Amino acid sequence: MRMTDTAAIVTGGASGLGEATARHFRKLGAQVTLLDRDTERGQAVAAEIGAHFAETDVTDEASVGGAIAQAKAAMGRITAAVNCAGIATGAKTLGRDGPHPLDAFRRTVDINLVGTFNVARLAAAEMAGNAPDADGARGVIVNTASIAAFDGQKGQTAYAASKGGIVGLSLPMARDLAREGIRVMAIAPGIFATPMMRGLPDEVQESLAAEVTFPKRLGDPEEYARLAAFIVECGYLNGEVIRLDGALRMQ
Repeated sequence: MRMTDTAAIVTGGASGLGEATARHFRKLGAQVTLLDRDTERGQAVAAEIGAHFAETDVTDEASVGGAIAQAKAAMGRITAAVNCAGIATGAKTLGRDGPHPLDAFRRTVDINLVGTFNVARLAAAEMAGNAPDADGARGVIVNTASIAAFDGQKGQTAYAASKGGIVGLSLPMARDLAREGIRVMAIAPGIFATPMMRGLPDEVQESLAAEVTFPKRLGDPEEYARLAAFIVECGYLNGEVIRLDGALRMQ
């Protein structure tokens, strides 16, 4: 699938990895619709890069269904879905203030894991109606896991569980959708220079970067975007999780 023939939806497209992906895809000639809860920022980014925007709550079935319908109306079809929407929470299973708040755990899993599955399943239903290419391919889904799925740190039970779920669903979802000609991949980023990370003190960022094996720096969101674009174009990548982390293994 060439990027110039791609019509992609990108969740979390108003900032961070999602914004970088939307910008890179547009630069390569793809049509893009940003899905995000931040209407003001999402519309501004979409207008700047020549994309479309749909206000979306990834945990809500009707919201995602409406956004996908809006994206199809704007682009004519949907051939790629990149799931970048997510949150990070930090709390120990048992901390100084007591047990991990259950509502915080539920919310993290609901947005990161259930939200990803919600978008993927509804996007797949739309992609299944596309005309197949020479390989029989009709679309590709790229989900965002994290290296926390493999070596989560203290206070990351909710986040690591949600991202571990994304790792676990990659292969069975790829197998489920093979008949429809839809590939499923996941990227597991390490520590990236997203707005959330850039908001930390410089010394904290430097300390985190020093833990990376090589190169000793935070990841650039465009590196995630370039990998997502490669996945879209490389038709033989399917059912796998790719770590993008500078060989970082968190203590």
